[in-house]
Amino acid sequence: EICTHPLRCDRSVSVEPNALLKYLEATGHPAKILEFSMETGGAVINVSVEKNTKPPPSHKKSSPPTKQVANREASQRNKKGNKETLECILAKKDEDFAGWFAEVITKSEMIEYGKVSGCYILRPWSFGIWEQIQAWFDRRIKEDADVQNCYFPLFVTKGALEAEEDHVEGFAPEVAWVTRSGDTEMAEPIAVRPTSETIMYPEFAKWLRSHRDLPLKLNQWCSVVRWEFKYPTPFLRSREFLWQEGHTAHATIQEADQMVAQILELYRRVYEELLAVPVIPGTKTEKEKFAGGHRTTTVEAYVAGSGRAIQGATSHNLGQNFGKIYHIEVEDQEAGKKLIPWQTSWGLTTRSIGVAVMVHGDDQGLVLPPRVAPLHVVIVPLVYKTCTMEQLSPFVDLVMAAVKSKGFRCKVDNRSNYSPGWKYNHWEQKGVPIRMEIGPRDLEAKQVTAVRRVDGNKSTIPLENIASTIESLLNQAHDIMFAKASAARDSKLVQVTKWEDFVPALDNNCLVLTPWCDPADQEAEEKVKELSRTEALQRAGMDQEDVRTATSVAAKTLCVPHNQPTKLPDGTTKCFFTGRDATCWCLWGRSY
Repeated sequence: EICTHPLRCDRSVSVEPNALLKYLEATGHPAKILEFSMETGGAVINVSVEKNTKPPPSHKKSSPPTKQVANREASQRNKKGNKETLECILAKKDEDFAGWFAEVITKSEMIEYGKVSGCYILRPWSFGIWEQIQAWFDRRIKEDADVQNCYFPLFVTKGALEAEEDHVEGFAPEVAWVTRSGDTEMAEPIAVRPTSETIMYPEFAKWLRSHRDLPLKLNQWCSVVRWEFKYPTPFLRSREFLWQEGHTAHATIQEADQMVAQILELYRRVYEELLAVPVIPGTKTEKEKFAGGHRTTTVEAYVAGSGRAIQGATSHNLGQNFGKIYHIEVEDQEAGKKLIPWQTSWGLTTRSIGVAVMVHGDDQGLVLPPRVAPLHVVIVPLVYKTCTMEQLSPFVDLVMAAVKSKGFRCKVDNRSNYSPGWKYNHWEQKGVPIRMEIGPRDLEAKQVTAVRRVDGNKSTIPLENIASTIESLLNQAHDIMFAKASAARDSKLVQVTKWEDFVPALDNNCLVLTPWCDPADQEAEEKVKELSRTEALQRAGMDQEDVRTATSVAAKTLCVPHNQPTKLPDGTTKCFFTGRDATCWCLWGRSY
């Protein structure tokens, strides 16, 4: 085998000679074979490498793979974070989206694959993003909505979980059960929480006695386990994930609806104001609402690279159903009457990180939204023999102090074992919004050279203007990212009024707005799903799709957007599928 050191000096890669030759040919860089000799104690050892151009006897001779095939094969090697690869991103976002995503999240040091399938390690770079989201949202729900944090146990009894039939039916396939304690079988299995309604609400029944105890507003930051049947994907569909889940109880449905709307607006702001991802707020259909709930609202995002929608976060009005089941009652203001509270629940998960990666990343790696980036600025000193690190350090310290004076997160990369070029690639891959370069000329002129990740814009900034200019550059970066993502989504948002145009629009990676007869008509919605799958498979020349796929070709209702294109019913517009009078515009798509 041959040992190499690709792009870095702290990692060796072993590869078979023939595999290396095949790869070099596929990428258009054929190897030049040299014969050489070395002397050892007077003896001369001739060493040569024979280029093997013949395929193995057991395989038919085939032409060299194309560059696209080579990229795909390389990305397959990276899908579980195999470190024996080049450090650059090999897969192209517009050619192999899944391979590109897997490479980006591992090579940018966001994710490491755990030993249990579907369970992932959030490395500091991704957890740092989650901390920024968490800090902003936690502050807002406390200050704006008077919500308090708490923590409930991880486990739920079988009886409590199964108390609400519709609720448990919705989660039953994903529930993980603990059945043994050491070598002893447990008398009754204990479920690992898929969500916490069934854990929290028996306690609500103890705490809520009078109308004066309302409203009750709680939130917890925790992990939940949903043992997905479908193929897992980091951030998007994992068996354990981090989230916040809020649970409230109110005296009236109006108060509950107000809470639901307030939280949904905060979720919109998380995506648009923090992550620079445009979303569509709306209400789920009866078929897609939260199991056991009264009404579900959502924010839906769009991933241009895959042409798929993705649910960003949900806020539910649970109605009085859970109150009836868990005997949550309070004394009403009118003497002698009992009141069942109206409840809400709402959640935002680490899926939000994956959405931002997919929407903004490019072929170089991550492009992080500035407001959640673990680092806003990385400073790279340019050291020469005539200008040492010792000479640059005092000015670098001044620059760093100026950046931090405005509260920006900053780091100096003064590692001596890496070249400036390697550092540029490294921090671009990790998506740091601004890179500052400080060399001899910058030192002399008391300035820095700043490069913005999102568009490569390069500018020279005097020391006295650093703080204000960095703030402007970061705000511009956010605006550029949001505008770009909005344009990409809007170019694929279409209106369809006839069935024959529906599946072709989906095949064109579009979000489709259609006139719809009734958000409560689950039978018609299921027929659209099945017929769209059948037609899409026929158009693609396929017989069936993997039942475990997380990216089905079937259409799915995303929401009834709160911002409707026109007011329905209008007496003339018909449902695109049933032909009945349309009552609303419904948003459809292929979704993660």
